Amino acid sequence: MKDIAMVIAGVGGQGVITATTIIGYAALKSGLNAISSEVHGMAQRGGIVTVDMRLGSRKSPLIGKGEADIILGFEPVEAYRAMEKLKKDGIMIVSTNPIIPFTVGIGVEKYPDLKELLNDMRKKIERVVEIDALSLAKKAGNPSGLNMVMIGAASKYLGIPAENFEEVIRDYFPDRFVEANLKAFRLGREAVNND
Repeated sequence: MKDIAMVIAGVGGQGVITATTIIGYAALKSGLNAISSEVHGMAQRGGIVTVDMRLGSRKSPLIGKGEADIILGFEPVEAYRAMEKLKKDGIMIVSTNPIIPFTVGIGVEKYPDLKELLNDMRKKIERVVEIDALSLAKKAGNPSGLNMVMIGAASKYLGIPAENFEEVIRDYFPDRFVEANLKAFRLGREAVNND
């Protein structure tokens, strides 16, 4: 497997760090090195959370402009902000579920029109995979499992067997949460048609 550079972008409370941990452990189970670096922007209050992650032989997790193979966007605007890091032939996997920031809620700022934002992404990026991750998480019986849906979608492009992810999910979560998280992961995988 070739080295993979991935950016995971979202906001506090979406499980970005948990997703990073699960992807990392699944990679290790496959014999791949996994390294990451995270940035928390007031994450506990819905601020930006971004992770640069590399799977393979690279020694530094930091990803520069135009270096990412995959951007995994848990929130549309945060995915858009990370877009400059994507390679020309990279894949943008984006949840179509906005998280409205506090500043928008109090009327100081305006959230961009979602359709326009996604259309602009499609104009600038050749491969955009849009997922209604929140609906799939709810269908799995796990409304807070958007991160598991997104991991499922990303897993189709990472070259890591699904069984490795499922084993990590079983080990990571308490028993009472395992089935809902596995279901969310599987629905995310099913939602993606590899091109």
